[in-house]
Amino acid sequence: MVAKSRAFKSDIYVFMDTETILLPDFVLALNYAHNLDDDWLLFASPRDVPNFPFYLDEDRKHWLKDGQRIRIQELQDTLGSSWQWSCCDSRMVIAWNNGVMPLHHGVLPPFLYGKGVYNHWLINEALSSGLRFVFDASWTISNIALGDSRRQSNRLVKSSNVSDIEKGSWEYDCNSHLAAVYGLSSLHGFNYSAVMKLVKCDGQYLLINATEDFLHTYAYKKKSLWKRHIPNCWRSKTTLACVVRTIKTWNETSGCSLKDGSVHTKTLKLSFSLESLLAITADENKTVVLTVAGYSYKDMLMSWVCRLRRLRITNFLVSSLDYETYQFSVMQGLPVFNDPSAPSNISFNDCHFGTECFQRVTKVKSRLVLKILKLGYNVLLSDVDVYWFKNPLPLLSSFGPATLAAQSDEYNQTRPINLPRRLNSGFYFARSDAPTISAMGKVVRHAATSDLTEQPSFYDTLCGERGSTRKGDNRCVEPGTNLTVHFLDRNLFPNGAYLGLWERKNVKSACKKQGCLVLHNNWISGRVKKLERQVISGLWDYDITTRMCLV
Repeated sequence: MVAKSRAFKSDIYVFMDTETILLPDFVLALNYAHNLDDDWLLFASPRDVPNFPFYLDEDRKHWLKDGQRIRIQELQDTLGSSWQWSCCDSRMVIAWNNGVMPLHHGVLPPFLYGKGVYNHWLINEALSSGLRFVFDASWTISNIALGDSRRQSNRLVKSSNVSDIEKGSWEYDCNSHLAAVYGLSSLHGFNYSAVMKLVKCDGQYLLINATEDFLHTYAYKKKSLWKRHIPNCWRSKTTLACVVRTIKTWNETSGCSLKDGSVHTKTLKLSFSLESLLAITADENKTVVLTVAGYSYKDMLMSWVCRLRRLRITNFLVSSLDYETYQFSVMQGLPVFNDPSAPSNISFNDCHFGTECFQRVTKVKSRLVLKILKLGYNVLLSDVDVYWFKNPLPLLSSFGPATLAAQSDEYNQTRPINLPRRLNSGFYFARSDAPTISAMGKVVRHAATSDLTEQPSFYDTLCGERGSTRKGDNRCVEPGTNLTVHFLDRNLFPNGAYLGLWERKNVKSACKKQGCLVLHNNWISGRVKKLERQVISGLWDYDITTRMCLV
C-alpha cells in the first residue's frame, strides 16, 4: 500500500483507517506541515469516543444531531468532554510529503494489514533513520475512533485492556517477527517521549519537546528546530499554560510499551491445516491452483504468485517442501502449508530435472493432488516455472467430468502431441470425481515403485506403456477407470521447446500474438539458467530486493 502510493503525483500522502473520522483541523495541520522547509512525516493517535451521536445529511456535507445541523466547533466541543486517548491503537493517521528523502532506510516488510505493529514500526524506522522530520500531531488532529469492541483485537502494543484474542494471534506474531527481522525494532523499543509534538495555542501552531522544555513557532526552518528555545514573545501565561496542559496530557498517556519482544525468536507456524486452507481459498466451483516449491525456488515462486495476483487469481495454495520455504511464505502472506511427507534435504541449488532430488520432489505433487481430490476439490497443478499470460481456468473447466487435461511435452510440430511419455506433469487440471481419483491413485502407486520421476508414471499408467491406449493425436483413455486424458493445444499451452518461443527476441510479444495462455519454462537444464532465461525475457513479476510484486 505504501509502495503503490508513489504512483500518485500528490504533494501529500495519508495513511489512515477507514473506520475513523477526521475533522477539518486535519486539513489545517496538513497545511502547516506543507509549509515546512524539510521532508516530514507526522502521525496522530486516535481518540476513542464511546458515544458518537452525530451523522451526516443526505448530501454528506453537514453533521446532524437529532435531525438538526450543528457546527463543527460545537461537534468538537461536545467530543472534547468525552473522548479518551488511545495512543496504543492501530487506528493512527500517518501523513508525509512527497519529498526527496525516503521515509526510512531499508525495506518495508510485507506486514499483514490490520494485524498490528506496522504503524509503530514505520514511525520508529523514520525516527531512527533520521531522513525526515518526524512529529506527533495528536493534539492538533481530531482522529476520532468510534467505540467498537470488535476492533480491540487490532491493538498494537500492551495496555491494560488487550484482549485475549490478540495474545494468541498468529497474525500479530507474524507482524512482530517481521518488525524484528527488518529494521531497528529489535534493538530498542518505541519511545515517543522525545518526539516533537505539534500543538495549537492562542491560534498559533507550536512544536514543543516535552522532555527538553523548548518550543518553536510556526516558521519552522530547516535544521534550526533543535537550536531555538522558547522566544520571549511566546512566554505568555496562556501559551505556557497550553504547553503545560499538553505535556501533562502526554505524560498521562505515554504508558504504551511493545509486547513481548521475544516473539521474533519463536517458530512461526500458521494455524491453518490443508483442509482449512482449501475451504478459505477455493473458488465457487471448489477449484484450487496448487504449486509446490523448495527454498532454492522461492524467488520464482514469488514471481508466479505475483503474476497470479496481477491476473486477480486468488484461489491458489503453496505446498512448501522445506521449513525455510514455509517461513518465507508465511512472512510473504501466502496461503502455505507444510507437507509432512515431503522428502528431506531437497533445498539445495541442484534440485533440477534429471537429479535424484528432482525425482523425489515430483512424486510429492501427485500425492498432494490425490489428497486434495479426495477432499472434494478440483486441482490445477502448476509448477512455479509456468508463466501465466491469462487465466486458463475457464477453458480448463470446460472439459467435462472424467477428463484430465494436461500439457504436452512434445516439441516437434509435425508429430502427434500424445506420443509416449509426452505428458507433462508440471501443468494439468484434474476434477474431483471417481474416475479421476481412481486413476490418480494408480499413478501415485506406480510412481512409488519407480526409480524415475512421476512424469513417466503419469503416461505409462494413463496412456499405457508405449501409448497403447492412445486415441487419435491428442487423447488417451485409461481402460480401468475410463478416464480420458486430453493433451492441451500447444499453441495455447506451449512447452519450453515448442516453436523456439524462449529464443524469440520478444518472448512476451510472440506469445501474446500466438494467443498463449501459459508458457512453461522447461526443456532447460539447471535452476540458474532457467531463472536467467525468465528474468531476461521480461516474464518476471517480482522485485527480489524489495520483496514486492513489480507494478
